[in-house]
Amino acid sequence: MKWIDLPPVWTALFAAVMWSVKQIYSRPMPSEIVFVGWALIAAGLAAIVWSVVTMQRARTTPIPRQNPTALVTSGPFQWTRNPIYMGDAMILAGLALVWSVPLTLILIPVFISLITKRFIIGEEARLMRVFQNEFADWAAVTPRWVTKAPL
Repeated sequence: MKWIDLPPVWTALFAAVMWSVKQIYSRPMPSEIVFVGWALIAAGLAAIVWSVVTMQRARTTPIPRQNPTALVTSGPFQWTRNPIYMGDAMILAGLALVWSVPLTLILIPVFISLITKRFIIGEEARLMRVFQNEFADWAAVTPRWVTKAPL
C-alpha cells in the first residue's frame, strides 16, 4: 500500500477531483486563458523532467523517502528546492484552466500544504541529516516553493 502514498498519486487524485468538478460545473474560458493553462501544463512537465534528469545525473534518487546520495543544487534546483512538486502544482493549475473550472484553483494551496506535510518536511530533514551545513546554506538562499526568477 505504500506505493499509494507517492506524490504522483496525490497529483492524480487532485486532478481527478478537478475533473469531477468539471462534470458538474464548468464555465467557458477565453481561449487566451486556456492557452495559459496549456502553457502551465507544459512548463510543469518540463520542470519535472528537467529535475529528474538533473537528479539522475547527480546519481541520486527522485523517489521520496529514499536516502539521498547527493545534494542537487544545480539546474532547476538553483531556483526552488522543490521543482518537481512545483511542476505538479503548475500542472494542476493548468488543468483547472484548460478544463474551465477556475473554482478548483482553490485546491492548489491544499495540494501544496499536503505535499509539504507528507513529503517535503521529511525530505528536508533527511537532507539536513546527511548534508548538514551544505543543505542549510542552500536552503537559506533557495526558496521551498516560490521560485526566484531564472532570468
